[in-house]
Amino acid sequence: MAAGNEQRFAQQLKKGVLEMLVLRFLAEKPSHGYELIVRLRKKSGGLLELKEGTLYPILYRLEEEGCITSVWNSPDGKVSVGKIPRRVYTVTDAGLAMLTRQCETWHHFVDCVEQCMEGESQ
Repeated sequence: MAAGNEQRFAQQLKKGVLEMLVLRFLAEKPSHGYELIVRLRKKSGGLLELKEGTLYPILYRLEEEGCITSVWNSPDGKVSVGKIPRRVYTVTDAGLAMLTRQCETWHHFVDCVEQCMEGESQ
């Protein structure tokens, strides 16, 4: 497989799991966007290198769907001495339920792919 095809394949796989991973990380602890980017990068050994333009639409959609909520870490959203205001995201009960369903689907999918990759058994 050519390098361009490998990269495209990896990008498609990544797109399919980002929402689940964001919910998983928020289930561990409330976080702001940049913190999520850093955690994903670190936990994945750099494989899941996200840009803000990829993450924030996911966060906005999850919030619109009621899966997460957000608040400013400074109540008025203004800069205070030494602190930049950040929107901190927290998973909701609906988000935890969605995460459970997505994890079940993911595990079923992985099992199916692994079974297909094993080849024919006689």
